[in-house]
Amino acid sequence: MSPITTHVLDVSIGRPAANLAVELEVYREGAFREIARRTTNGDGRITDWLNGMAVIEGRYRIRFDTASYFMSVGVKEFFYPTIEIVFEIRDPTSHFHVPLLLAPFGYTTYRGS
Repeated sequence: MSPITTHVLDVSIGRPAANLAVELEVYREGAFREIARRTTNGDGRITDWLNGMAVIEGRYRIRFDTASYFMSVGVKEFFYPTIEIVFEIRDPTSHFHVPLLLAPFGYTTYRGS
C-alpha cells in the first residue's frame, strides 16, 4: 500500500465513487507537479499511488475530477467541477489517508487513518 491513499464516498447515493479520475501532485520550485494519476476502484479507493516510490517531506495536492465523475453517473447539476485538497507531509514515514465525502453541491474531507 502507498503511504498516501484516498477513499471517495458519494454521499448523495450512499456508495463509493468508482471510476473517479484523481491526480496526486507535489509542490516543488514554486509550482505543483503531477507525480501520479489514477482512477478510484470499485470501492472508491486509490491505494497504489506511488508504485513503491518514497514520500518526501513537503506539500502535496490531490485533484479530483468531479465534473467527469458526476456526468458519468448522470448528474447534470453540480457546483464543484474539481476538488483540490492540499496537505503537508512532515513525517514521510507515516501513512496519509485523505478521504473525500462527495455530493453534487458540497464535500468534506479530513485526515483519516
